Amino acid sequence: MHPVDYIARKRDGHELTKEELTAWIHSYVKGAIPDYQMAAWLMAVYLQGMSKGETSALTEAMVSSGETLDLSEFGTLTGDKHSTGGVGDKTSFVVGPLAAACGVKVAKMSGRGLSHTGGTIDKLESIAQIRTSLSVTDFMAQVKQIGLVICGQTADLAPADKLLYALRDVTATVDSLPLIASSIMSKKIAAGAQHIVLDVKVGEGAFMKTIEQGIELAATMVGIGADLGRNVVAYITDMNAPLGRSIGNALEVYEAVQTLKGNGPKDLTDICVVLAAEMVHLAKKISFEQAKTDVIAALTSGQGLEKFKQMVEAQGGLWDQAQNIPVLPQAPVTWQVYAMQEGYIETIHALQLGQIAMELGAGRERKEDAIDPAVGIVLHKQPGDFCTLEAPLATLYTRTEAQARRAQEKLLKAVKWSALQPEAVPHYYAKVTLDGILRIAEQTLLPREFA
Repeated sequence: MHPVDYIARKRDGHELTKEELTAWIHSYVKGAIPDYQMAAWLMAVYLQGMSKGETSALTEAMVSSGETLDLSEFGTLTGDKHSTGGVGDKTSFVVGPLAAACGVKVAKMSGRGLSHTGGTIDKLESIAQIRTSLSVTDFMAQVKQIGLVICGQTADLAPADKLLYALRDVTATVDSLPLIASSIMSKKIAAGAQHIVLDVKVGEGAFMKTIEQGIELAATMVGIGADLGRNVVAYITDMNAPLGRSIGNALEVYEAVQTLKGNGPKDLTDICVVLAAEMVHLAKKISFEQAKTDVIAALTSGQGLEKFKQMVEAQGGLWDQAQNIPVLPQAPVTWQVYAMQEGYIETIHALQLGQIAMELGAGRERKEDAIDPAVGIVLHKQPGDFCTLEAPLATLYTRTEAQARRAQEKLLKAVKWSALQPEAVPHYYAKVTLDGILRIAEQTLLPREFA
């Protein structure tokens, strides 16, 4: 079929077969389809959508466009986790070690960030001398020996996704549900794990703004997983406020380590325990209640922290034995921010804080921008807390005092106050499985007015 025919058929709302989608995607990766024709096809998909069968077939075509990892030697014990991203999201550094401490072989390939936060690999690279680029041989050996790997995605893994995403980014076709779902799942399927836990963030600081949008994306990805022989469960979690208290690469790694020591913020700890328990439940085929008990035991005993330490050292990272934390950079300026009034914090705008952190250097506006691993924000108060004039609201970590002053002004505008203590917002809203949707909290998303 001629390329124009592929474009015309999607433009007119027709369904493409698995064989047609495979030929189309593989031809593009080989350079036989020019960018302008693929861009037209992506816009047709954006406008017309795709059926469930097409979306699964597109994902499979993207998987088969490159290499895949074979984890079959580990049986059914392999697990992976993906988050759709948000402000302060450092869950991989807690979930992975906890699940690995419970016997799951956690094999995770991650990417870099674009926009207001660094990605998992950006955060991991804040650890002194750590290697995030591993050969397949080293990757497999570490999974076998330690049971935990978090590293960068290889160029040969689902190469179609990298090419298509770059094109979507410049053609206003990023926010297409089938394209988002196939992008995420192609990488997860190619990475080889049998059991995949998804953390779909929803709210002001997330890509998906409403619970229903999050559930629709989650259900699509769960369906793709089933079609391609994977066991996938998704949680819909809150991103109206930053997750935890730290925003910034090294700061988030430090907070993850403190969480593994049992000293983490409640919201971060609760979500990580649930996600890790789900992975253990799926991989070991035990009850969720037993899996959660095992995960909590791994947390309180320090076994999860030990797994993270083993992973860091196996990948060349330096570990401060005296403090029992990885060696991390420190920003030259530490700046305390105090509230301008007393009262309860009603909301802290996640997106605005993410943008402040990006302006400090913790994120990147363009792919070529460098990340500053040391800078960021640590909140001392969260929504629902009472704040006085004497206690610091936050600490800024910056390169210069001028940066700190500008960031302070913007941070204070990102906080909304109340004379009354606001109702607590659930940490997660729903669980999506192949069997259906469990509503954990029946509540309208964005429960408070955002100024």
